[in-house]
Amino acid sequence: MLGNLFWSPIALPLFVGTGLSFLIECLLKPQALAFWKRHTATLSIHLGLWLLLFAFELMVVRRPWFATIIELAFLLLVVQVNNAKFYSLREPFIFQDFEYFTDALKHPRLYLPFLGVGRALIIAVGFGVALFAGLTLEPSLTLRMPITEFLIMVFAMVILGCALVWLGARQKLTVTFEPKTDLQQLGLLASLWRYGEAERGSYCTPSPYDFVEPASIALAELPKLVVVQSESFFDARRLFSGIRTEVLQEFDILTANAIFHGQVEVPAWGANTVRTEFAFLSGLIADSLGVHRFNPYRKLARQGIPTLAGFLKNLGYRTVCVHPYQASFYARDKVFPLLGFDEFIDIKSFNGIEKTGPYIGDVALAEKVCTLLEASSTQPIFVFIITMENHGPLHLEKVLESDVERLYSNPPPDECDDLTIYLRHLSNADHMTGMLRNRLETLPGNSWLCWYGDHVPIMPKVYGEMGTPQGQTDYFIWEKGACSGKENRLDIKIENLAFLLLQKMGLLGS
Repeated sequence: MLGNLFWSPIALPLFVGTGLSFLIECLLKPQALAFWKRHTATLSIHLGLWLLLFAFELMVVRRPWFATIIELAFLLLVVQVNNAKFYSLREPFIFQDFEYFTDALKHPRLYLPFLGVGRALIIAVGFGVALFAGLTLEPSLTLRMPITEFLIMVFAMVILGCALVWLGARQKLTVTFEPKTDLQQLGLLASLWRYGEAERGSYCTPSPYDFVEPASIALAELPKLVVVQSESFFDARRLFSGIRTEVLQEFDILTANAIFHGQVEVPAWGANTVRTEFAFLSGLIADSLGVHRFNPYRKLARQGIPTLAGFLKNLGYRTVCVHPYQASFYARDKVFPLLGFDEFIDIKSFNGIEKTGPYIGDVALAEKVCTLLEASSTQPIFVFIITMENHGPLHLEKVLESDVERLYSNPPPDECDDLTIYLRHLSNADHMTGMLRNRLETLPGNSWLCWYGDHVPIMPKVYGEMGTPQGQTDYFIWEKGACSGKENRLDIKIENLAFLLLQKMGLLGS
């Protein structure tokens, strides 16, 4: 009786769903190898995960065809998200990105526009139709069989699914942590499984701050230090010669008088700010982080990794982060105290301040930081600023009539509205550099200002017209009262920037 009931209502939807899952994978960008060309362990993991998810859905809805449709719809959603991410960020979907599903509900403007209105409508309508059809057209399986036999059947599928995953997982499929390569070689489900599996493993790597000693400097002699991680900042004049040089007028003045300036190699492209942020603060290179390179704040940073902030705190600095967004975003409210920060000033401190576009603008942020610096006590202060104004999505904003004349000496090509909007915000970032420099120059004592971009902006249509940048952003290290008077260009990797800064400030021991 049980055998007949299993094979008749379950086998066909399960077989059809499994076959369609491989067909849906064909929609992936970049496209994975055909399943018959992959390692057999990838197929075992794929089939095991598919069976486990089917068992879960069947337990919930008790309708095998409905469970199959839900499972296929979810896979199609992941594929669509993958393709949208690959189009915008040149990186496919990975296990760590599942966290962004909940972030998209909390911060829809940051994520949903990149999925596209068309995709979002198709997904929403598809789920709605599936829900209606499944609940009205297919009767519950428990009406056709005793609940005990139903539960035994589901339990049997769970056991079989776990066995298949275990057989595949014990092969320890090689991953490069190059998402494009791993997706192509392993397929979607197996690559997701391996990245999740890698994150559960232990991690131990020496911190560069374990091998440096602080200089012996009296507390009263320690200079003020401001570091700005500027959202999507890079010298866009490299893209198009028709951009007016005045867009980055203050930046040019600072770089001309900087201790060092140049391009900085960052581990993020278009988004994933925390990769650059953590590399700067920790001094750790991405290759040493394994799977944690993709979002070090999920697991790794919660171990209390030594950082620039902790180093300065041990010297006697008051360490403050200022970020005009929710402190809970990327769990910074939990992570930053572990990284050595005394205080986190977030969006709550900007109540009543008018936004520039959808976010708190760089000028308002600079005014807040200037006030903070003026109010600082005799204790030296380190302020780490994470800007927000130029975050995007840029295509949701409108070009103003005055923008083209003000920002360009020659009009840009068609399909470049995103660049115009980006330059409008970039000019505000430039104004911020001048405001901080002017305030630091008027305050007593010595002061240092370090500025860098976290990644290039997302502008696929612009890059289609003008060429895609390699991904380097720009930085400078400036000291109050210093005038370079010599060639001060130095291209650098982001994980080395803080140590260069500490060295020039004289805060490293011999």
